[in-house]
Amino acid sequence: MLERAITYSHTLLRHTVKTGDTVIDATVGKGNDTLFLAPLVGQTGHIHGFDVQEEAIAITKEKCLQAGVLEQVSLHHIGHEQAHTFLEPDCELGAVIYNLGYLPGSDKRITTMRESTLTSIDTLLPRLRVGGLMLLVVYSGHMQGKDEKEGVLDYVMTLDQNAYSVLQYGFINQKNNPPFLLAIEKRKHVQTS
Repeated sequence: MLERAITYSHTLLRHTVKTGDTVIDATVGKGNDTLFLAPLVGQTGHIHGFDVQEEAIAITKEKCLQAGVLEQVSLHHIGHEQAHTFLEPDCELGAVIYNLGYLPGSDKRITTMRESTLTSIDTLLPRLRVGGLMLLVVYSGHMQGKDEKEGVLDYVMTLDQNAYSVLQYGFINQKNNPPFLLAIEKRKHVQTS
């Protein structure tokens, strides 16, 4: 059975994230990815979660508290373009996951944006360990989403194929702009300037 984009992102995370990894939930939303990542990183790993909406941080914090994993999680009420500033200089990431768009059931005018998402991708991608994944679930059924989708696709298509493998996964015969997944795997260390 074919998996939806978000379900397939979890399948990939399950096969990639290791006990002790540091990972990033770049858009915590309602905390579902954070909770999914907690048992994967284990008690020796850590999750950094980011969101610009205080409501999203509060929901995620409560869910983590109830699940008994709050000690493994640092939640930051700030945009994901600042995520790199919360990492130790030598920290390598096992995974980064984004759910682009807006928080379901909230103000649809508050969305992820092309420029901040591209900044986040550009600063976090080099921090992946070899074999690590950056996953972007792209929702483009709204005005900002279309612009963001174009920017992200343009960016990932320029990545060096010797350093990164990029997969696009999604249904092409569904109406209403179904979400799709971009999965970027780091294949080797990349020299940064």
